Amino acid sequence: MNWSTYIKDYLTYLRIERGLSENTIKNYSFDLQKLVNYLSQHQINHSPINIDQQTLKECIYECSKSINPRSQARLISGLTSFFEYLVFEDYRKDDPMQLIESPKIGRKLPTTLSLDEIDQLIAAIDRSTKEGERNYVILETLYGCGLRASELINLKCSDLFYEEGFIKVVGKGSKERFIPINEYLIHRMHHYQKLVRPHFPIQSNFSDHFFINRRGAQLTRAMIFTIIKQLSQKIGLKKTVSPHSFRHSFATHLLENGADLRAIQQMLGHESITTTEVYLHMDKTQLSTILNKFHPRN
Repeated sequence: MNWSTYIKDYLTYLRIERGLSENTIKNYSFDLQKLVNYLSQHQINHSPINIDQQTLKECIYECSKSINPRSQARLISGLTSFFEYLVFEDYRKDDPMQLIESPKIGRKLPTTLSLDEIDQLIAAIDRSTKEGERNYVILETLYGCGLRASELINLKCSDLFYEEGFIKVVGKGSKERFIPINEYLIHRMHHYQKLVRPHFPIQSNFSDHFFINRRGAQLTRAMIFTIIKQLSQKIGLKKTVSPHSFRHSFATHLLENGADLRAIQQMLGHESITTTEVYLHMDKTQLSTILNKFHPRN
């Protein structure tokens, strides 16, 4: 088998066996393509079965000249996963990535927006059009539920349970979770669904998608980024804002107002509490306040 056949089987494994999202699978595919391109450019005739550690090191070194340490770490992680798969499937007996270490990188936190900044962004939306009213509900949902961009664009009408006060979200690895929504968001989502959404020319294969573009199809992640970027420029916001900024702000503001970390973990859909702690950075003043308030000796 050649590289393309092994890679195709590997990506199928990620999709079916591990249930990874298409975005994640695409990133793994990009990492492997860098290796294939390197071998082709240097006319190195190695297959996935006989490529050695030294060749992989040289490839990583060459690629690292044009990427930052974070991207380098992701490349190493992607290659490691691929060769672990080959060993797991008994295509190889050894793992050539086993002794190759990733660069040390600090944890990068996404931008946090203040409540005032969020209000300014939402207030900047022109709600006189159906697209504007849709964008208004998009931002309210991002901040009100802490969704990922991919979760937002895949939200279905059949996932909304207004009477129960919950929405069902399909997150990473196709894992489902239920997130509570407050009365105001219920009202805005219901208003959009009944009075605004029907004015979009909805295509039959997207009839259940909650957020629709002007052509009646599913919104893209890029479109959500564009909407937020344009609003940021409109109000002169100096921060680099993305859909994830709303998710991070959702979690941070809940914690600052006394919410339980475990509850926030469930709403964000994190498997590990450690992941939640990365999002919820707390300054020393806040930590002192928590210690003084809750420690029994105080």
